[in-house]
Amino acid sequence: MSDSNKGTDYLQHVLEAPETAQEKALRPLSFADFNGQGKTIERLEVMVGAARSRGEALNHILLHGPPGLGKTTLALILGSEMGAQVRQTSGPVVEKPGDLAGLLTGMDEGDILFIDEIHRIPKTVEEYLYSAMEDFRIDIMIDQGPNARSVRLNIPRFTLVGATTRTGLLTAPLRSRFTLQTRLSYYPIATMEKIVRRTCKLLGVEADADGIAEVARRARGTPRIANNLVNFVRDYAQQRSDGKITRPVAEAALELLEIDTHGLDEMDKRILRLMAENYKGGPVGLGTIAVAVGEEEHTLEEVHEPYLIQEGYLARTPQGRVLTPKAWQIIGLDHLRDKSSQQSLL
Repeated sequence: MSDSNKGTDYLQHVLEAPETAQEKALRPLSFADFNGQGKTIERLEVMVGAARSRGEALNHILLHGPPGLGKTTLALILGSEMGAQVRQTSGPVVEKPGDLAGLLTGMDEGDILFIDEIHRIPKTVEEYLYSAMEDFRIDIMIDQGPNARSVRLNIPRFTLVGATTRTGLLTAPLRSRFTLQTRLSYYPIATMEKIVRRTCKLLGVEADADGIAEVARRARGTPRIANNLVNFVRDYAQQRSDGKITRPVAEAALELLEIDTHGLDEMDKRILRLMAENYKGGPVGLGTIAVAVGEEEHTLEEVHEPYLIQEGYLARTPQGRVLTPKAWQIIGLDHLRDKSSQQSLL
């Protein structure tokens, strides 16, 4: 791995890699343990309380937002709060109607089916999901040609919890079948500090307030990233210091990962510099940026762009992506912005 791609590969790996056993152990187990996302938690608590009082299964729920913010964790908490089993799968795995039928017929009354990346379910399978969600039955075609026949399978009343990073790719009929659609947003620094402190406690890592604050500040408002940064900083502290996470130790460890004080990694800064130097701040298309920096479009759109937009470094326009004044300042190329602005006025 080259030095220029070290930080980029780290963050992409954190957000896209399969979950480890240690990451599962760090998950909150109840609403009370879950920090942040106050409005979403309140909505879910209302639904859970009402369903439990009626003795019914939860209505269907769609969780959407950038990766690493807790969608899977909330699905598991819903199962715990309802005393129900949670079966997990992902959109690309459910390739044909028979796969969906196998999942649904193996469930018990009130169980939760969690489908991650639900926007990637094939449209042919999605059509079978409609009747399952509404009428709790599914009609499967057996054989082909003259011998083809439809078999109706009744399924227990279940709850579908869908998770997606790209709500726009869901069809309107599927979206309309979710009683609750709630978005998870990036976490503020104060909440991130609570999450980092909890992770340090669970891992048995000694850390002072300044060290915790430094990790939280550079974690891009994302708990999954924060947990992985704590693990790396812990390793750094054991190898290069006395094992305690302090601000100097955290700063040195995160600089080694090329994650700066604003949470920007090397790829983030490459994107911003490219737009400034080659395209005078934009507008420029996502495809052009992806080719220029040597990265896949979906990685830029799901891993890098949401944070850059949320933090006010990048803006989307009908013509393409545009740098904001804040981005020009952060990459230290204000002089180019002044020149391009003057040229555009001539």
